Amino acid sequence: MTIQTDYGTVDYAEEDLLIFPDGIFGFPHLTRYLLLRMKESDDSILLMLSVEESHVVFVLINPFFLYPDYAPQLASEELACLKVADSEELSYYAICVVQSDYLENTVNLKCPLVINPITRHGMQVILKSSQYEYRHKLRSFPSITAPTNSPEQE
Repeated sequence: MTIQTDYGTVDYAEEDLLIFPDGIFGFPHLTRYLLLRMKESDDSILLMLSVEESHVVFVLINPFFLYPDYAPQLASEELACLKVADSEELSYYAICVVQSDYLENTVNLKCPLVINPITRHGMQVILKSSQYEYRHKLRSFPSITAPTNSPEQE
């Protein structure tokens, strides 16, 4: 199949899609998405494109890239919906809200997208842990730093 996007024409197969049977918050009617890598071999930042409405695109970031100690725990009902026994069997992505100044970008660690990599079905959950917030500024993470001039550039 082929879809025309703001990023060009994208070819994909049905098995490439991520399926969110209940949609995601604010978009319950959109259930089929395609992950697009920003860089070929890097899955730390991805675009998640709706194949039903190609103008709907989310920037996703791997929360473990930002916060290596990220430890989401899902409820037993959520694990059952995703057909796994343990939270560690799943893939997690945080939605990033993009601003013109990238250090003002925020990520939602409280409500990650959770995907079973075997079935490619997912859901968005609200984690019970109080340590995660809806809007973590990227600049609050040690792994994200502002560009600096190296001695050679001065």
